Amino acid sequence: MIMLWDHPFSPYAQKVKIALVEKGLAFETRIPGGIGVGGAGGDFVAASPRAEVPALVDGDTQVFDSTVILEYLEDAYPDPALLPAGAADRARVRMLEDVADTQYEAINWGLTELSAFGRGRDGPADALRQRAQDQVRGMHAWLERELGGREWFNGDAFGWGDLSLVPYVNGSAGHGLPPAPGSRLADWLARANARPSLQKVAADVAAVAQAGGMGAVAELLEQGLFKRQYRDHRLEWMIKAGGMEVVTDGLAKGNIRFSPDFA
Repeated sequence: MIMLWDHPFSPYAQKVKIALVEKGLAFETRIPGGIGVGGAGGDFVAASPRAEVPALVDGDTQVFDSTVILEYLEDAYPDPALLPAGAADRARVRMLEDVADTQYEAINWGLTELSAFGRGRDGPADALRQRAQDQVRGMHAWLERELGGREWFNGDAFGWGDLSLVPYVNGSAGHGLPPAPGSRLADWLARANARPSLQKVAADVAAVAQAGGMGAVAELLEQGLFKRQYRDHRLEWMIKAGGMEVVTDGLAKGNIRFSPDFA
């Protein structure tokens, strides 16, 4: 059986789980230990050298990075196809995924830093929050145009373009920033969330939230016992949005981390 290294709150892991369910593939999930303190190891790091979820294990095959996992699933289990048929449409949904995984994810991540972890509360938090809210609204306006008259971002059927976006649009909604009521984007989100694959993701998130979610983790973060990952687009977002002091404070307290070196 396929095994997925997972954390239910990770939008990257969510999109892989959606793909697995949409393809009708049986799988189990495991949450790696030590990931929040930069001390992950063992079988997890063997499958994911950057110590990031998701990582997929399929027999002797180990794949990390959510996009590469989606590509592997499409190659290894082509029916049903999640990519559109035409080259232009495939390029379009891959571009949507890239924007979601980098720019959109960073905005939601920044909002979580402010709301769940109290970053910048004695300084730039209000300005950072306003910047993020404006960016979410801009992202939704762009997605509304990209959706156009289609039922799904993928085209006639739910697929890669949709599962790559819905975790992030849901993430914004969780921060009180859903698509505008009555918009095509709001209607799309409702259709997507009604699917069994999205209901599976929502159930996994609810189970972790009921078990304590991020409540206790915020205090551990303040003590330097939990470390949030700042790399690539996330670090860029925080600095570009005006949160340089958040970064320097996190470095001083030892509660931010970066990808480990390969060994």
